[in-house]
Amino acid sequence: MTFCCPLCHAPLAHTDKSYACPQGHRFDMAKEGYVNLLPVQHKRSRDPGDSAEMMQARRAFLDAGHYQPLRDAVAGKLAALLPDGATSLLDIGCGEGYYTSAFAQTAQEKGAATFGLDVSKSAIRAAAKRYSEVTFCVASSHRLPFEENSMDAVVRIYAPCKGEELARVVKEGGWVITVTPGPRHLMELKGLIYSEVLLHAPHSEQLEGFALKEALSLAYNMSLTGKEAVALLQMTPFAWRAKPEVWEALAKQTHFSCQTDFSIHCWQRVS
Repeated sequence: MTFCCPLCHAPLAHTDKSYACPQGHRFDMAKEGYVNLLPVQHKRSRDPGDSAEMMQARRAFLDAGHYQPLRDAVAGKLAALLPDGATSLLDIGCGEGYYTSAFAQTAQEKGAATFGLDVSKSAIRAAAKRYSEVTFCVASSHRLPFEENSMDAVVRIYAPCKGEELARVVKEGGWVITVTPGPRHLMELKGLIYSEVLLHAPHSEQLEGFALKEALSLAYNMSLTGKEAVALLQMTPFAWRAKPEVWEALAKQTHFSCQTDFSIHCWQRVS
């Protein structure tokens, strides 16, 4: 399986250094081994996605193992759900590849290739440097550069994606695994920022063309250093609400206890 053109949707032929479609659209591979399939006209900003600083903070936090239980749980689901002889697995919003690399090990055991997609060039560059067993691309999650019925499974950890795009690329009988924040996710961190801490709303997503086959929760406490707590805050969507004194207070912590709460849902393509 290969990519399809983000401009005309024709299949892209792969050479040593580029991908090209019959219409003449060409996308050169970067020296790190990834391909940029995000045309200028599809960008919402000049340099979309996480910055290099945010990516480095996330990598340091993840490499410390604080979210390894989540990575192991999703990899375990993939091991149970991917059929022998599977061909393709996609990680949407893969970032710097921490989760993707573990998913690739499971996919290889089933015979499948693994693709990682993110809108951030900084994150994809770092991922491609580190994990050569995965094919990475810079692309929009709302315009997946893959052919119809090409994926045996798609993983989506916190990443947005149009439901119709998932229905288009996932094979009949294939799977989508989503991870979203559970009600009490990072309550202690939010308590430093908001005067009133609200629980995350219960999961209510519906994916047309998919049947929800399993829903489970994963929750545990983390013990963080001040530096790790700062890195975690940088990873969250409410970081921009944090006042300077919150960042300073976190950085000075020798011990910060914070709870996780993840909601994992397994959807099967039915029509």
